[in-house]
Amino acid sequence: MDQPRPIFFSDLDGTLLDHDTYDWQPARPALQRLAELDLPLVLNSSKTRPEIEALRRELDNTHPFIVENGAGMVIPAGYFGNGPEEVITAGASRACILEELASQRARDYRFTGFADLPPPELARLTGLSREAAAMAGDRIGTEPILWQDTPERLQTFREGLADRGLQLQQGGRFLHVMGRFDKADGLRQLMSRYRARSPETSWRSVALGDSLNDQDMLAGADLAVIIAGVNADRIELPEGHPVIRSTEPGPTGWNRSVLEVLSRFGYHAD
Repeated sequence: MDQPRPIFFSDLDGTLLDHDTYDWQPARPALQRLAELDLPLVLNSSKTRPEIEALRRELDNTHPFIVENGAGMVIPAGYFGNGPEEVITAGASRACILEELASQRARDYRFTGFADLPPPELARLTGLSREAAAMAGDRIGTEPILWQDTPERLQTFREGLADRGLQLQQGGRFLHVMGRFDKADGLRQLMSRYRARSPETSWRSVALGDSLNDQDMLAGADLAVIIAGVNADRIELPEGHPVIRSTEPGPTGWNRSVLEVLSRFGYHAD
């Protein structure tokens, strides 16, 4: 086979984007290098489709993307052939999730979800503009919540959701109520599509993340890149799994790590 070609699957908040400012500019050199090499960068985040589409326009990114921790995957029209855009969903709909959360709230659990907040309050809570907060609230299969009850009751809340076929994942800022899927599902599906389109190519998956909700994606990739952050040390991978750990957080660590990965695969700077 030819030289291995990595496909990068990247988390956003705290990884490609600065945790506090959402800035990606420190990653510009690596982003430009990926574009020069025509290597796919798949954004794989808890963010919604409108949020990721806005960022893709900034980055001039034309590749498939995965939204809401794997609740949906969008493949642009014509990307794997001549077909129309594909939107693939997994798990329960947001409407079903909100119905279940209403039932849980009736048991006196204290929490606040995105659906409970008007855009101005959601903007204040997330630090986003009102426009960005509205995009963050436009969800298809997950609901972020702010837990306001005790740690002990959180466990019984989690078990109650599990009985209903739902799970609770810790994100960078919020707990995410969602179906039984994760970021790794989209990675596996897309890798199969790339390999089917170009079976002569030696594709390799590279995942980048900084939080526990990235753990399955990192473990499912051929190479994991853990970006330094508050929860990065809590990520556990199978023994012997290939991993790179950045020493710098956010887009600065992302930039250095991607350039290191490219060098490992033989894509050296001119």
